[in-house]
Amino acid sequence: MGSIETPVRVTAIVSAQSAGTPRPSPFPGSAPARPSEQAPAASAPPVAGQPLVVEPPKGGKAPEGTPVYPSAEFIDSYDAGLGQRYYLYGSNAPYADVVTYYKNTLKNGGREIYKAPAMQQFDLGKFQDDAMAFPPSVVVKDYTWNGSAGYLAAVGTTEKRYRTIIQIVPPTTVPR
Repeated sequence: MGSIETPVRVTAIVSAQSAGTPRPSPFPGSAPARPSEQAPAASAPPVAGQPLVVEPPKGGKAPEGTPVYPSAEFIDSYDAGLGQRYYLYGSNAPYADVVTYYKNTLKNGGREIYKAPAMQQFDLGKFQDDAMAFPPSVVVKDYTWNGSAGYLAAVGTTEKRYRTIIQIVPPTTVPR
């Protein structure tokens, strides 16, 4: 049965990559980016330094009360599969400051995923591989590593770069 799933996944990835302008996926193994469902911005050109305007999830936070770094801006949410969503937030705070915030707020040190580019993961619950696509977690990644200008987020004609990206996969209730 595994041979049936492989071609379907390859086809989906190829289709997603060939559909329009590619957007960077923030983390290894993440689902391919999908075009934003937001309506195109007004025809006026974006003003330099103007904040990226995207409608955040209700309450401005990821579901289930998962904390979001105070100055972080909601970028978009994505279907992670198996009934899960993940939420992207961008911040121009230094990576180390964002990691320190989550260490103090979540009361755990997380674990370093990569040294370069720096990436730290904080678990929010137990991963159930038969019912989840991603482990419930907060992942913080430094997008200024090696001289990069930052993660480019675009909505309509408005673009903004972020030094640090926060990916939140909130805990979900999984039926047993």
